[in-house]
Amino acid sequence: MKDFENEYPDWKGAPHYEHGDERPSNTSANPNFYEIIEARLARRDVLAGGLASVAAGLFGGALTGRAALAQSSGLLGFAPVPVSKDDTVVVPEGYTVQVLAPWGTPITGDMPEWKPGAVTGADQANQVGSHHDGMHFFPIDGSSTDGLLVLNHEYVEPRFFHAAAWAGKAADSDAVVLSADGTRPDDEVLAEINGHGVSILRIRKGDDGQWAVVADPRNRRITGMTEMTLSGPAAGHPLMVTKFSPDGRRTRGTLNNCAHGVTPWNTYLTCEENWAGYFVNGDKIDQKPDLPREHARYGVPTDTSRYGWEKAASGADEYVRFNLTASGASAAEDYRNEVNGFGWVVEFDPFDPNSTPVKRTHLGRFAHEGVIFAPVVPGKPIVLYSGDDARFEYIYKFVSAANYEPGVTDGSILDEGTLYAAKFNADGTGEWLALAPGQNGLTPENGFADLAEILLNTRAAADTAGATKMDRPEWGAIDPRTGHVYFTLTNNTRRTQLQVDAVNPRAENNYGQIVRWVEGSEDYTATNFQWELFVLAGTARQSATFNGLALNDDNIFACPDGLWCDPDGRLWIQTDMGDLGPNQSGPLAPLGMNMMLAADPATGEIRRFLTGPWGQEITGVVTTPDGKTMFVNVQHPGAHATAEEFAAGSFGSGFPDYDGSVPRSATLVISRTDGGVIGA
Repeated sequence: MKDFENEYPDWKGAPHYEHGDERPSNTSANPNFYEIIEARLARRDVLAGGLASVAAGLFGGALTGRAALAQSSGLLGFAPVPVSKDDTVVVPEGYTVQVLAPWGTPITGDMPEWKPGAVTGADQANQVGSHHDGMHFFPIDGSSTDGLLVLNHEYVEPRFFHAAAWAGKAADSDAVVLSADGTRPDDEVLAEINGHGVSILRIRKGDDGQWAVVADPRNRRITGMTEMTLSGPAAGHPLMVTKFSPDGRRTRGTLNNCAHGVTPWNTYLTCEENWAGYFVNGDKIDQKPDLPREHARYGVPTDTSRYGWEKAASGADEYVRFNLTASGASAAEDYRNEVNGFGWVVEFDPFDPNSTPVKRTHLGRFAHEGVIFAPVVPGKPIVLYSGDDARFEYIYKFVSAANYEPGVTDGSILDEGTLYAAKFNADGTGEWLALAPGQNGLTPENGFADLAEILLNTRAAADTAGATKMDRPEWGAIDPRTGHVYFTLTNNTRRTQLQVDAVNPRAENNYGQIVRWVEGSEDYTATNFQWELFVLAGTARQSATFNGLALNDDNIFACPDGLWCDPDGRLWIQTDMGDLGPNQSGPLAPLGMNMMLAADPATGEIRRFLTGPWGQEITGVVTTPDGKTMFVNVQHPGAHATAEEFAAGSFGSGFPDYDGSVPRSATLVISRTDGGVIGA
C-alpha cells in the first residue's frame, strides 16, 4: 500500500487532505516508515496480541545511557479537560484565557482599523496577518511582562478576506472568484500576499493582568512582498536567476510560513512549508507538462496555482512572477526560476526593523515545518533539525562546519556545514546520510553537479541517498533533561478504512504517532542514533504509549502536529485533525475539536490541557521566561464551512468575536489564577 495516495484519481480526495497540501511527488523506491515498522515486527505477533504486541516490539528498551528515563512523575499538575465539540476554547479549572492579536489587528503605519470581510492590500501590510502558526516571545530586558511576540502566518482563506465582495457566492476555503475576463483584482491579490509572512509586535501585560499590543518602532510586517537576500551555497546559482534578480542573490517575499526556530544568537527563523502550489508552470513538450526536477519533485502545478495571483488584472511584475512558464530568451528575462527562491528557512532580527531577511540555503529546500536547535556548547558545532511536512518525505539534520562562539557567532554559521537525511533501521538504530557532493550517490553522473544542485533539489538528494520516507514529519522538540529528540508524524493514509478490524487497528493510520531518538554517544553531531516510538495516537482502542498503556478519555488525541518541550521537561502536543466542525463523522469523530495536551516524557502520562473552537487547528506554543504566561495560536477557525454555507452567510465559527463577522485566527494568552507556572 506504499503508493496508496497515488491510487486516487484526484489527489485531493485522499483521506486527510488539507488545504494547501502539496501534490504527492515522492516516487522513489525508498522504504517508508511503516515498512520499517513492519520489518521490526513479526506479523504473527501483531495478529496474536494487537497493540500490546506492537508496544512490546516498538517501545522501550531502545534508548539507554543518559537517555534512560527516571520513573517519576509530578510534572503535570492540572486536571485534564474533556473532549469538546463546542465553538469555544476550554482550559483546565484554575486557568484563564484572553484573546490577543487576532488577524487584522493594526500594528504599524497609520494603524488601519480592521474591516471584516473587506481587507485591502495597504491595510493588510500594516495589520497582523492571517492564519497564525509558529511563534516566539522575545522578552525585552528579560521581562516576563513585556516583549516582542513574533508569529508566522501560514496561508489565507480568500473568501473571508473578501466576504463582502463575494457575498452570496458559493466559495469553499480553497475557492478564488475570478472576474468575467478571467483575471483577479490587483488589490485582492495584494491583500492575500500581505496576509502571509510574519508579524512582529510588542505586547505588554497591564496592571489589570491583561495583555495588549503596544505601538513600537520595532513592530513590523514581513510579507510575500518583502525583499530578501539569499545566502549559502545556492545563492548566485544559475537556477536562482530571475528577471528581478539577474545575479540570483535576491528574491521577494516568504510564503506559507508554518513553524519556526529561534537561534542561540537570538534571531528568528521562519520556515516556508507548502509553497509549491502558489506557482504554476505551463511549459509543455508534445502537449505534455515539461517541468524541471526542481519543480516536479515539489509538486508545482501545471494547470492553475493555488490562489491565481499570476492572474492579477494589471499584469504587474510582482504578480506575473507566480507564473513560471518560460517567456523570455533566458532566465534573466522571465520568472521560470522564481519558485527556486522558496522552500527555505528565513532568518531575521526581530529587534532591528530595518534588517533584511536572509534565506539560508544550506538548511535545504523542502516543505519546512520548523527548526529546532540542539543545546549549544561553546567550541562545538551548531546542530539543528527540520521535518519535511508532506506524506512520505524526510527528517533532516544540519551540522555547522564552524564552532559556536557566544557573542561572536551569527547566522552566517548556517551557510557552511553538512545537511543530513535520516534513515531509520528496523532494529531501532538509525543513520544520518550526508547530502554532500560525492557522498551517498550524489555525483554529477547521478544529476548532482555540485552542492547548490543538491540543496535546490534536497528531496531528490534524499531519495538518492536512501533516506526513510516518513509520514508527515512536522514539529520537533528536545527534552532538556534527557537530550531525547522528538518528532511528530501526523498521519499516514496507507490503508483504506475498509481494512480496519480488531487485529489491525492502525489501518489507514488516521491517528499518527510521535517518534523519539537519542544520538550516538549522546553527541548531536553523531551520524548514528537509536529510536523508538513515544506514543501511537488514537482512541482508547487504537493507541499505546511507550510503556504499553492505552490512551483514555483524559488524553485520547490524533494527528500530532505542534510540539514543544518547556524548560521543566513538559512535552506540549498540539493536534491538526483537519477542519473539524461539530458534526464531523468518521474515525476522528470521538476526538472532538483540535486540542493541546501535555505529556511527562519519563512516565508516558498525557493529559488534555486545551480544546479549541470549530474548524481550527491548535498550533504555536511558548511561555514567558517565568513560565507563568503561555501563548497558543488558534488557526483557521471556521475552515470547515461549506461553499453553500458561506453563500448563505454562515462562516463556520464565531471565534473570536462571536458577532456574526468572519472568523479570525488569534493568539490565546493563558495564565493560572493563582499566578503559578503553566502546567505544573
